[in-house]
Amino acid sequence: MATAAPPASTGQKNQLARGVEPLRAGQGHSFLLRKLHSLSGIVPIGAFLIEHILSNFEALKGPAAYAAQVKFLNSLPLVRVLEWGFIFIPLAYHALYGVYIALRGKSNVVYYPWAGNWMYMTQRWTGYIAFIYIIQHVIRQRFTGADLPNHPGMAFAKVQHELANPWMLAVYIIAMIAVCWHFSYGIWLFAAKWGITPGNKARQRFGYVCAAVGILLCALGLASLYAFVGPNFKNAPEDVAPATSRLALPAASTIRLS
Repeated sequence: MATAAPPASTGQKNQLARGVEPLRAGQGHSFLLRKLHSLSGIVPIGAFLIEHILSNFEALKGPAAYAAQVKFLNSLPLVRVLEWGFIFIPLAYHALYGVYIALRGKSNVVYYPWAGNWMYMTQRWTGYIAFIYIIQHVIRQRFTGADLPNHPGMAFAKVQHELANPWMLAVYIIAMIAVCWHFSYGIWLFAAKWGITPGNKARQRFGYVCAAVGILLCALGLASLYAFVGPNFKNAPEDVAPATSRLALPAASTIRLS
């Protein structure tokens, strides 16, 4: 004789309540916006972050090598189109929509202090830190002071002067850790939401990969900061490569009459 299924036990209910809500694609227009937000965090923003950290790593070779890297980047074809179309605009969308998502989300670590909730809360706060830091960083390094696209030889000294302030150095260190955490956990979320890592075991294993990526990028970034404040290149010249920083005028020729 058929019997009714027994009600779920209290333990089963608590099991469902633990952690964060299941990963969902979203509803209505939020599906496309969230997908675009997730994708933009990997490409192009994530790709640019990796490039930016690797480029700054050239500072360990000295001011001249750093200036050469800045000159190379600014000599790329259609560099301003690339800068706005693949960096500034995607970054603005990812940051603003990310803040919108974070403000609407709810962190329940007080009631359910599990790893998933802590990761969600940390991702949200590292996003806030990255958002504030990137705004000031772009303004100070790209749009004010020395014009680095036209004077790449001044790049090392410009960063060095900024990091000479202990408070700004602390800001850079905190921001570097926050940005690398945000990106590495963002990779994990991207793989989970896009179905690249189905199942808990796949996500757990991929989590180790993402952690290794975040630690490596953070180590490279912090080493780059040390290049500017360490003793090896202390008090670098204001412009280490004047010949590459401006157009060279041809020397006036002297005509000798025999």
